[in-house]
Amino acid sequence: MHWVFLSLAGVFEIGFTACLKMSNGFTRPWWSLAFILSAGVSFIFLNLSISVIPLGTAYAVWTGIGAAGTAVVGMMAFEEAVTRARIILIFALVAAVVGLKLVSVD
Repeated sequence: MHWVFLSLAGVFEIGFTACLKMSNGFTRPWWSLAFILSAGVSFIFLNLSISVIPLGTAYAVWTGIGAAGTAVVGMMAFEEAVTRARIILIFALVAAVVGLKLVSVD
């Protein structure tokens, strides 16, 4: 269950970074509120996960999910560059996250 919590924390991290972009420097109240709520939920799930999963592993997986997901959202929703190198590196990041799960001893 703790890995589910950690995965949800990563998904909400993707959400709060997208909301941060949409808030336009916190000038859009609803997007700013969505950022605060998403960040709060993300940290709650991260906190639940670290009761069992080692902190270093949980943090690396959380940021990996967030970084890879945010990069994909950036390319799909915010018209950021889609290059072969970016795609390969995102896959490498996902592979590293999966690898951390596979070698975790929790």
